[in-house]
Amino acid sequence: MSRPWIVVLGASSGFGAASARAFARSGYGVFGAHMDRRGGMPAVEALVAELKSYDVPVLFQNGNAADDDLRASSVAQLKEAVTADGGHVRVLLHSLAFGTLRPYFSEESPLSRRQLEMTLDVMANSLVYWTQDLVKAGLLARGGRVYAMTSAGSIVAWPSYGAVSAAKSALESHVRQLAVELAPQGITANAIMAGVTLTPALEKIPGSDVLAAAALKHNPHGRLTTPEDVASCLTVLARPETAWLTGNVIRLDGGEMIAG
Repeated sequence: MSRPWIVVLGASSGFGAASARAFARSGYGVFGAHMDRRGGMPAVEALVAELKSYDVPVLFQNGNAADDDLRASSVAQLKEAVTADGGHVRVLLHSLAFGTLRPYFSEESPLSRRQLEMTLDVMANSLVYWTQDLVKAGLLARGGRVYAMTSAGSIVAWPSYGAVSAAKSALESHVRQLAVELAPQGITANAIMAGVTLTPALEKIPGSDVLAAAALKHNPHGRLTTPEDVASCLTVLARPETAWLTGNVIRLDGGEMIAG
């Protein structure tokens, strides 16, 4: 059997990094797209070294994953690497967390059109473009899995989270459409709604400490969700037996929402 690969958009931290580790340990080749400045590169380099220690091929690309040119060059590099490895892309994980956190109304700096459109493009629309290109390149085919990280912010209002909330809602809509259109090709698509998790993305949300405290209080497990919790579930969901599971928003939160 050919080696499966995972494509992780947002691979350098949080859910993306944890998933890259979990799938590499399971024998997957890893392609990671990330956007980090020079100061963040030592951590990225350490992650790449760790992934390679599992004796799997690893390819990382630093830049804006929503950029058309970077996506095109990434897919070309990925195809070359996967072909040389005799493998195939099994999983696409969309875990991009780059958006504007500002209120719609503010005397100082209200959300602008450019910021809203950028947030929607990066955190939602890019899923469609990456999926289109991977399918067109023949990399993501029958048996493929598409996962997109959403959040409870898609259905509730948090301070300064409006643009990201809209993006998460759009992301879930894109997942439903992808599920329907890709079904004849045997490719599934699902959105993953993790519980409140201590990640760099969460820390940027105004009032994140209040969100975390409330989640900790309500979670019946007595702790918050971790990136590793989600990554472990994804490795199981990527198995062939889940071919009939598609078009859903799957909560991976340890019962946080139902207990809240």
